[in-house]
Amino acid sequence: MKPQDLSTAARNTWCPGCGNFSILNAIKAVLAGMDEEGYPIENTVLVSGIGCHGKIVDYLNVNSFYSIHGRTIPVATGIKLANPDLNVICFSGDGDSLAEGIGHLIFAAKRNIDITLILHDNRVYGLTTGQYAPTSPPGFKGKSTPAGSIEQPVNPLDLMLSAGATFVARGYSHGIDQLQSLFKEAIMHKGFSLVDVLQVCVSYFNMYESYNKRTYTVEGNDITSLVEAKKIARSWNYNDLNSPIPLGKFYQVDAPRFDQAFSGTGPLMAREDKISSKLESFI
Repeated sequence: MKPQDLSTAARNTWCPGCGNFSILNAIKAVLAGMDEEGYPIENTVLVSGIGCHGKIVDYLNVNSFYSIHGRTIPVATGIKLANPDLNVICFSGDGDSLAEGIGHLIFAAKRNIDITLILHDNRVYGLTTGQYAPTSPPGFKGKSTPAGSIEQPVNPLDLMLSAGATFVARGYSHGIDQLQSLFKEAIMHKGFSLVDVLQVCVSYFNMYESYNKRTYTVEGNDITSLVEAKKIARSWNYNDLNSPIPLGKFYQVDAPRFDQAFSGTGPLMAREDKISSKLESFI
């Protein structure tokens, strides 16, 4: 299978220069490559939310589900529990998952359910033309904050590390090779995976020039160290426009998964087998 085989006839309506194009092309290449390696595309399900990012499932000829705002995670959780053999990939915006859906996001990480979340983090509500979002920097001037936002932004990677995610990484829409690598690793990881993508919105918060100067790839870090991963995640000072922004894989460990309990192999099923055996001894 070739990446173009996953294209659809839907007309693409993203703005020229939108960072979503990089995410689309990267995931096409990854899924096509995985199909060639023995991971059939029909065993993958995509879930998207509400926002510019959500259109991505229109442009991919892959099993997919449109959720309502902030509800990609519960839909993906239901799919994974119904069929643990599926690869379930969520596409969600920073507004979608870090505002309306933040509770679901935290619990997915806490449960370490085996789904992948690709976060289209453009730090603005682009579809509704420029309101500030949970990751917008202080002072952001948009339609809802004409004098500048006074809120501190959410650090999604720090949040996910604290919540229990077992794969945490960050990419950038000007680095498609790195995105492909991170996406594949995240999908293959057994547990909750988050890839935070700095997906630039050219229309309402164009950060390309700034990100091109400030981003760098972390190398030689201990990906099994939660302390080191948090230190890297917190090193980006959102209040400082000159603060360096780390990219790459920050954390990856193995841990028990929520979906294991429903696959016949996890601790919950083992406990139920013991209970059933005890009940049978009384009959």
